[in-house]
Amino acid sequence: MSDAADALERRVLMRAATARDALMTRAVLERADVQVQNCTTLAALADELARGAGALVLAEEALADPAAAGLTQALQRQPPWSDLPVLVLARQGADSRVVAEAMDSVANVTVIERPMRVAAFVSSVRSALRARNRQYDLRATLEGLRLADQRKTEFLATLAHELRNPLAPLQTVLTLLKRKRPGPEEAVRHYDMMRRQIDHMVRLVNDLMEISRITRGKIELDISAIDLHEVLHDAVELSRPLLDAAQHRLVLRLLDSPLPLEGDSVRLTQVFSNLLNNAAKYTPAGGHVVLTAQAMDGQAVVSVEDDGIGIAPEMLHTVFDMFVQASGASKAAQGGLGIGLTLARSLVELHGGHILAHSAGLGHGSTFTVRLPLQATQVMQTPIDPLEVPPVALTALVVDDNRDAADSLAEFLQAMGMATAVAYSGAQALDLLPRLRPDLAILDIGMPGMDGYELARRLRRHPASQGALLVALTGWGQERDREATAQAGFDHHLVKPLDPEQLIALVEGFSR
Repeated sequence: MSDAADALERRVLMRAATARDALMTRAVLERADVQVQNCTTLAALADELARGAGALVLAEEALADPAAAGLTQALQRQPPWSDLPVLVLARQGADSRVVAEAMDSVANVTVIERPMRVAAFVSSVRSALRARNRQYDLRATLEGLRLADQRKTEFLATLAHELRNPLAPLQTVLTLLKRKRPGPEEAVRHYDMMRRQIDHMVRLVNDLMEISRITRGKIELDISAIDLHEVLHDAVELSRPLLDAAQHRLVLRLLDSPLPLEGDSVRLTQVFSNLLNNAAKYTPAGGHVVLTAQAMDGQAVVSVEDDGIGIAPEMLHTVFDMFVQASGASKAAQGGLGIGLTLARSLVELHGGHILAHSAGLGHGSTFTVRLPLQATQVMQTPIDPLEVPPVALTALVVDDNRDAADSLAEFLQAMGMATAVAYSGAQALDLLPRLRPDLAILDIGMPGMDGYELARRLRRHPASQGALLVALTGWGQERDREATAQAGFDHHLVKPLDPEQLIALVEGFSR
């Protein structure tokens, strides 16, 4: 919240009996460092109330104003966390009907009889403002819980999506093995694919377990004297396949002299590998990643810089939090839960260091900088070409950036007697159309670059595929996702892992 908005929420709005009373009361409160806004009518006070207030001070005479009903309604419409204090300055003498009505209709009313001692009045106003501040604290807590719950829900949806991705080719191949019963040599290829997908699921589960162990304080570091340069080289080797697959250029700017520190080399390798993987995932193909290490003020300072999608300013302070993923980033992060940065921060802090994120904004890349305390003394794949398709009754196009998923599904369709072609991106699929003319196209949705929605719209406009049956195959299965695929031109929406019998029924119904 800005300082101006905060000031509005902590001021006292006052409607006094007379202009003279207003001036005197305001002077008394301002000497006590209480900000006061005098209002000449209750209608004006109600308008100011909509902008924010810490308490109201109302003369009994003001309650007879016809606008009092509108003010009462505004107070009754307060959100659940709010119970705005109202101090009524009552005339001396018999009980007042308007004061009694105010007490009945507004919960948090304090009646102070005039004339009053200045100290007692100031004390009452301060108590009201303190109570209001506690309400603001409750509001912040409730908002934090709401955001945490929203992030958790989004994270669980992402988890379900990412677990479905490896399950899809596994289920397809298992059905294929059962129906086709391939020979030993062909089966080995399927088993290798299944092993890759199982390894991927194991990595996802291991990440979750790591987070759980760290948050419960169950992780133990194997501390020894290490050279950070060796850790960085190990991290590069771990991340090299991902960087190479995206055709990124990696630049290393490391010192010739060692960077000695006390740490767990395995855990620190995990930190910097996560940062490099993060840069690779969120940088468009053919980008640049720069790894820099230097000594500064008794610390090892390591930065990973990329020219990728960047981070919005409002996300910089939460990007390391659990269950947080930048808007729109889930499509770029293929095959992950988005908790790598949470792990990195936790492990860095266990080493007595800290990590910061910097970005000039969306589209301007990101830089993650890790600082770790130095020791006082020195110590020492081949791309698969699209399938050629012979002219047969039905021709299918499978498009998925997950090669295992695409290849296994294509082979399954072949076992059903269909000719198939495989593309690993939307652009590659469009290149195939002039000579393919598919009857059926099964498209993944969450592909980098051109996603499945855009590809479907283009297929609907292309002369070679206008009449094709379009099937969305995705890990997202909520109603809004089904509505989005329908709007993009899809005929069917299937959820990963694919139910082979469902696909068989769909294809058989189409062929008839």
